[in-house]
Amino acid sequence: MARHDRRGLPLSTASDQAADRYREGVDLLMSAWPGAAEALDAAMEADPTFALAHAARARLHGIRAEPVEARARIATAAELVARNGTERERSHVEVLSLALNGQSRRALEHALAHADQWPRDALILGLPLGAFGLFAFSGMADHDQARVDLCERHARQFDADDWWFLVYAGWSHVENGAVAHGRALIERGFALRPANANGAHALSHAMYEAGDGAGAEALIAGWLPGYDRTGSLHGHIAWHAALAALERGDADHALALYAAHVQPAVSAAMPVNVVSDAASFLWRMQAYGHDVPAASWEAAASYAARAFPTAGFAFVDVHMAILEAAAGDRDAVGRRVATLTRLVDDASLSAGPVVPAICRAALAFADGDYAACARVLEPVAADIVRIGGSGAQREMLEDMLLLALMRGGETAKARALLDRRLHRRPSHRDTGWRDLLPTGE
Repeated sequence: MARHDRRGLPLSTASDQAADRYREGVDLLMSAWPGAAEALDAAMEADPTFALAHAARARLHGIRAEPVEARARIATAAELVARNGTERERSHVEVLSLALNGQSRRALEHALAHADQWPRDALILGLPLGAFGLFAFSGMADHDQARVDLCERHARQFDADDWWFLVYAGWSHVENGAVAHGRALIERGFALRPANANGAHALSHAMYEAGDGAGAEALIAGWLPGYDRTGSLHGHIAWHAALAALERGDADHALALYAAHVQPAVSAAMPVNVVSDAASFLWRMQAYGHDVPAASWEAAASYAARAFPTAGFAFVDVHMAILEAAAGDRDAVGRRVATLTRLVDDASLSAGPVVPAICRAALAFADGDYAACARVLEPVAADIVRIGGSGAQREMLEDMLLLALMRGGETAKARALLDRRLHRRPSHRDTGWRDLLPTGE
């Protein structure tokens, strides 16, 4: 009797136990929940020749930023699937192999082609989705729309109660501006599986984009204690709560959340999350006029330097430059800008010239040269989306431009930007900034 995955696709294993543990492990992986490694290891133990169990384990290694282990495991999966896998399973392993071996552009192409043929293969369909997915880090300016288009193209293939698809489709709509519609989808999916960190995360985003900071804080305060601290999104979800606290002006509570859940010493998140969460939270605290302990900057910079010793990862480089600028290390920012500029010139930095421009702007802002910051950042503002990540993460850079305009005397431009933001959603902070602007200009 054929074994199948959670969405009815056949699995090439003769072991019921291996299939059971594989389904469990993939569910846990796709909900960012602890226990996925143990379940997938058990699947491989029950059937060492089960290629897709090895492939899913490789994917989990990749999520955990364990590239050596990921490449070794996907190589084993490729050997096994060539001997006893179906066409779908061979394509599945090939797409993951491309992604885990750093061939992101080809991985995206193959993932989209795979999804056209086997749309219910959720582990592959998920690769282009999310804030750190293949679309987000492709350098595309329209990756928010691309995610929606992908989800809508295949929505009819998923059951109405598929918790994973509801959450990812909902988040895609939220990021693309359809906040109410997206939030409704997320809430349906999250209700079906509350033990889903991606669901809690997506709903936090939806509340943020709706200006519902109180709702986000209440959600996270009630949900986070039930999510083990080893969960990969524990620190990042707490970061969302800290942003909501900052929005309402409670810097003490925001800093307490950062210290307890987000800072590098306590977070079990992926390095890309640890660095971006730390840098962006500390920058916001300081830019909004609150004191930031020097030790917090130092700890974040030290972790970041170890985690990402070389430039070339656009989303990370922006946050590294913010840490370097906060430390007054002009030489470090200069070296980063030079390296990134060479990569742009060689056409090997997909996000393009916006990345070194943001780094220069971050240094100017840290130096208090607000006119220079605005002069660099304003012409590339529409391209900031190319660095990837989420709208909530990139909003820090819009804040940088806004504050540079305000402090540099560009009142009309600052007012126009604030009006656009307030038209999109209510914001206590933006309203306060709007009230500070002179009315005579």
